[in-house]
This record gives sequence, structure tokens and C-alpha cells, in this order.
Amino acid sequence: MAHATLLKNGLIVDGDQRPAYVGDVLLAGDRILALAPPGQISLGLLLQPDTALDEVDCTGKVIAPGFIDVHTHDDAAVLDAPAMLPKLSQGVTTVVVGNCGISLVPMVTDSPMAPLSLLGTKQFRFGNLAAYVQAIGDHAPGVNVAVLLGHTTLRMRHMAVLDRPARSDELAAMVADLDEAMAAGALGLSSGVFYREAYAADPLELSVLACAAARGGGIYATHIRDELAGILPAILEAAQTARQAGLPLVLSHHKCAGPANWGRTVETLSLIEQLAHQQDIGMDVYPYTAGSTVLREDLVDGVIDILITGSQTHPEMTGRYLADIASDWEVSQPEACRRLMPGGACYFQMREDDVERVIKHPLSMIGSDGLPHDERPHPRLWGTFPRVLAKYWREKGVLQLEQAIHKMTALSARRFKLDQRGKLQVGYFADVVVFDPQSVQDLAGFENPAQFSAGIEQVWVNGVLSYTGEQRGKAARSGRFVRRASN
Repeated sequence: MAHATLLKNGLIVDGDQRPAYVGDVLLAGDRILALAPPGQISLGLLLQPDTALDEVDCTGKVIAPGFIDVHTHDDAAVLDAPAMLPKLSQGVTTVVVGNCGISLVPMVTDSPMAPLSLLGTKQFRFGNLAAYVQAIGDHAPGVNVAVLLGHTTLRMRHMAVLDRPARSDELAAMVADLDEAMAAGALGLSSGVFYREAYAADPLELSVLACAAARGGGIYATHIRDELAGILPAILEAAQTARQAGLPLVLSHHKCAGPANWGRTVETLSLIEQLAHQQDIGMDVYPYTAGSTVLREDLVDGVIDILITGSQTHPEMTGRYLADIASDWEVSQPEACRRLMPGGACYFQMREDDVERVIKHPLSMIGSDGLPHDERPHPRLWGTFPRVLAKYWREKGVLQLEQAIHKMTALSARRFKLDQRGKLQVGYFADVVVFDPQSVQDLAGFENPAQFSAGIEQVWVNGVLSYTGEQRGKAARSGRFVRRASN
């Protein structure tokens, strides 16, 4: 028996920045079948007589496209924890994995080193993207999955020594892996030259790989080399790599980090706008003043607060601040950091006015950059998208509702070439979220990060009801691997 869902009398925000309007949305199979003012969808003409119809009263609620998290490290999480409640509970229906140069594919190892260990340690078993795609199908995660191939992963697979540029034979092996992944539907290439394991890559190495991604119709997303004092040259380096290869550029989690850099988003955004006249460029941003990554001594400046999210050597220190640990041990903060490594931390390294400036910029999208394998993750893993709505639309008015939704849906789908997703449009995939605009709110905090958000009432993935706020979950899982659009 066929099945359909009629969402009635909701405020429709279609994702494309058109003015919101009250209306109905009809979902049938895995597609959006109709949108119309209240009561004007002709069910008898559109549905087969034996169709089972669910009707959902959305009065006072917003109906929007499912949110697209363009910056995740969920590569292994979609297999380890396929219910994907941290994302579904925010209204997220699609995740982009493989960011910051870090991807599961095509590394095979039982003991991944940092930064690959950010993805956990159990799932590095896929020598090519096709095998990973098969695993996604077998595990049936709750969300759709789109994949970037990571430059650091390629380096660690093919290079025994990482403190130099790749040799021609190593680079050829990387290109072969990337070509294979692009043919299997990868979105493109990501890099993380910020990390020590990729920092030695020279312009030639990056350019050759970017050209391979371009041949496959892909994009280039990058965690740039420097987000502190050298941020402007780092942006220019990334832009040059993408421009020479002829492919779109996404600057990952754009920020100006460190007190000496606070306020410099005025400069960085001006530069990005200038570059946008020459090439296709965008960026993602998360709505917090703290970042999160592996423990790094070079990020310890004695000024910013650093919250330990995990330590292999001293797990008992998880949840404590580095300054307090150093005081208890009667050592410097850099020394305390060294003793805690390997591990992870939240770095309170941004200022709110910079975050606001980036969030409201027309080229920015929303990405969580959450780390699901951290023992005590940054709250962005659970709270990013409701936080944008609660703080930057409803409370501060930094964004209009239509703008906020656009940054989490259609803009992301277009930038990452996710075909027929990201909009409420007839014929598009039925990835849909219904939320209460008055109560939507992130509840995850640094003290208690694994908290369900309020106000996310129902989420459909490919037309299947996959989450309800009342039940805090749903048995159905209907996520799919999402190939890069061919055009």
C-alpha cells in the first residue's frame, strides 16, 4: 500500500529565501508531491485510491526543508550509531562527512593516528568509497550521507614520512584514489593543512589533487593553514589552489581565532568578497565562540580558556579546564597540555561580534563541526541548528527567518551539489522538518553537551518519519548515500 503525509496549515519556509506563507505540503513516497495554500491540494487527483494518508496539523509551526550539516565528522558515527539522534534531533537530514582533510576512506588501519583519530578507531576498514557506500546501505543511518575525500587521509595512506611534500609517485597514488572516489559519487576534496600531518604539503601537491577533484566535477573544502595571525595569506593560498584548478571553494568553519585576531573578520570577509568576484567561493560557520579539536600545545596561549574533552593519559581530567589542571599539577599550561596528550579540547578562541559577522554574511552556511567520538563533545554536536534559530533569528535578530533557513538548506545544497535537496519544491526529496518557532532552542551546553534540543517536533528523511520530539527518536531509518550532482 502506498503511503503519503499531508502537513497542514504550517508556515512554509521553502529554503530559497522566498517570503514565508501559510500552506500545506504533501509528501508521497520519497518526494514532495505538492505545496499549496491551506485546503487547496487535490488529494483525489494526486494520490491513488488505496493510499494510506497521515495528516499532521502544523498550525503555528514552521515547515522547512531538512537541515544540511555541511561540516561534520560523522564518517564513522553513521555506522557506529546509525540512529544519528544528535543530528535528527536538530532537524538535520543530511550530513557532509570527510571534512578538514580527515575521512575514513580510503584508509585501512586498526590504530589511526591523530588527526584521523577524531573519527574514532573502529571503522578504518574501507579501501575505497564504493565499500563505504555499501556499508552506509547496510547500516541504514537515520540521515543522508555525502562524502568528501580527505587530503590528510590520502597522505597518511601513501606517505611514510609526512614532514615534506609528496613525491610524484605518492601524489599519483593519491590522485588514483581520488579519481576512484569521484567516480563513485564523492563531493570533492577536503584538506586540513592546519594540521601538522598535512602542513608540509606544497602548492603543487594541493593543486594536483584539486585538479583531480575538478575533473570529476567536485568542490574543494579546506581547513586553511592559519586561522590566527596569518589568516589572510592562508585564505589567499586556498583561493589560489581552487582558482587554478577551476573548482568551487568552501572555507571551513571561518573564524578569526585568538585574542590578537578578534575583530579581524572585517578584513577577512572583505577579502572573501573580493575573491568572490573572481571565483566561486563560500564558507561555513558554527554559532559558538569556542572551537574543538585535538589537544595542541601551539594553541595554548595562557589567555583563552581550554576545556578538556578527553585525554588518553589522564581520562580523569575530562571536563576540567587546562588552567586548573596546570595549577593543581604546579606546571605551566603548555606542560599540562603535553601530559594530557593525546586528547581533545574546546578552545574559547573567538569573539561574539566576529561570529555574528560571519553568520549573517550572504556567503556563509551553517555547519556543526561536531566530534561525535569525543568523550565530552562540544555542545555544537547536539545544538548547532536550533541555536542559530533561537539566538541569531528569534533573540538577536541577526538573521531573518528565511535567511536562517536558507543558510541551513538550499544554499548548502547548491554549494555542495546535492541535487534535489535543500528546498521545499515539488519533485524534490522529502527531507522535511517541522519546528515550533517560539520554543525551538538548543539545550546542550559545555557542562552537559549531550542534550536534546527543544522545539524540533518532527523530521522526515526521504519521506519517512524519522524523529519526533515527543518520542525523542523513531525506529525508522531511511538515510541514503547522496552522490554529487552531475552538473
